[in-house]
Amino acid sequence: MTVNRTYPDEPAGEFPSPPRTITDKNDREIEIRSAGLDDREVLVEMYTAFDPADRAQGIPPVKEYAIDNWLDTVLAADCLNVIAWDGDDAVGHSMLVPDDSEGYELAIFVLNTHQGAGIGTELLQTLLGHTQRADIETVWLTVERWNEPAIELYKKVGFEICGTESFEIEMSIRLH
Repeated sequence: MTVNRTYPDEPAGEFPSPPRTITDKNDREIEIRSAGLDDREVLVEMYTAFDPADRAQGIPPVKEYAIDNWLDTVLAADCLNVIAWDGDDAVGHSMLVPDDSEGYELAIFVLNTHQGAGIGTELLQTLLGHTQRADIETVWLTVERWNEPAIELYKKVGFEICGTESFEIEMSIRLH
């Protein structure tokens, strides 16, 4: 089934691409780089430690075996992933998964110990820069309508609201 999703007419501006290092609002040096299959184990650890209250729309999964199965999908060759690192610890992960049409669905997660420090914004911008370099044109996401901090983050980087079904808001961005 093909979805008729709308995207903004104008492309967003340029975004930074990985790898890059930023200093968060808590003066931590955070490295953001592309993710690969060799990062799987550290992502399982990150998602196992993920606060259940921060889960949305059923992801990330709770049980380790479910996290492992989910990572099979999001780390596939046709997906794009970036990880935020605080030293040797993964503290954030953002991904793009192709949908059944021309677009890619975005998801982003930051550990609660690192939220509110600007890491989510930098992680999102870096993923979008990685996406631009991969010549992907359109990205979309859904967010729970009561998640105002996330909605504001997405708007800040250029996403526009394109649908407001039930308890979710759909947002999209054009990159080229």
